[in-house]
Amino acid sequence: MFVRNERSIKEFMHLYPVVSWLVIIHLGLWLLTGLLQTPLGSFIENWGRGVNFYISQGQYWRLVTSMFLHAGLMHALFNSFALVLFGPALEQMLGKLKFILAYVGAGLIGNIATFLLGPAIYAHVGASGAIYGLFGIYVFMVAFRKQLIDQSSSQIIMTIFIIGLVMTFIRPGINIYAHVFGFIGGFAIAPLVLTNVRPYAPWRYRTYSNDGSVQFDPNRWQKKQRNKNVFKYSLWIILGILVVAGLFGRIF
Repeated sequence: MFVRNERSIKEFMHLYPVVSWLVIIHLGLWLLTGLLQTPLGSFIENWGRGVNFYISQGQYWRLVTSMFLHAGLMHALFNSFALVLFGPALEQMLGKLKFILAYVGAGLIGNIATFLLGPAIYAHVGASGAIYGLFGIYVFMVAFRKQLIDQSSSQIIMTIFIIGLVMTFIRPGINIYAHVFGFIGGFAIAPLVLTNVRPYAPWRYRTYSNDGSVQFDPNRWQKKQRNKNVFKYSLWIILGILVVAGLFGRIF
């Protein structure tokens, strides 16, 4: 479920448009607010980041807009990487609308918890709460809908979730409320969005010929053995990235 077999960015964007646009938004906003530091970027950052005091004054849009802003390049890249890794399977299984509702809903629950439980002057940005909501949906599948997720994917999800949970409490500058309650929100939303859902099926991938007609790629089946080998090493790659991200959290 978590090994990417798409042969190009174009194919990935065609198959997973919601995940693709979320990543584009993350990186585009970082360019405006971080790298380029344009007046428009400064306005967006000041207008959109989550600040509990301003939310208490009625600026409730910050509960949503803060999900799309990030505190630096590493923050934006790591969340985007996590989304690319864990989002596509759910987007295919749930469909675009339910995926959007689950993603934004879990992130919103995490941000509401941050507002209710965090200090009055607390400020936050990032998609982590929404991404932990995706973990919540996967963990629900592992616990109650085992027919929707294979054993290897279940082991990866539980390993990454446990590591992520530990890092939530040991890394500085983390919005613990968003992580914990984003996960709880995703877990609670899962039985609603998983209704009449089919398991993730990589063989549903399609390619387009030069004449624009839709064709199945017969080479997908030939790549099966190679993909198994890639899958075996993917867990170690993921763990390595998480460790590096933790180190960056301590350095910066």
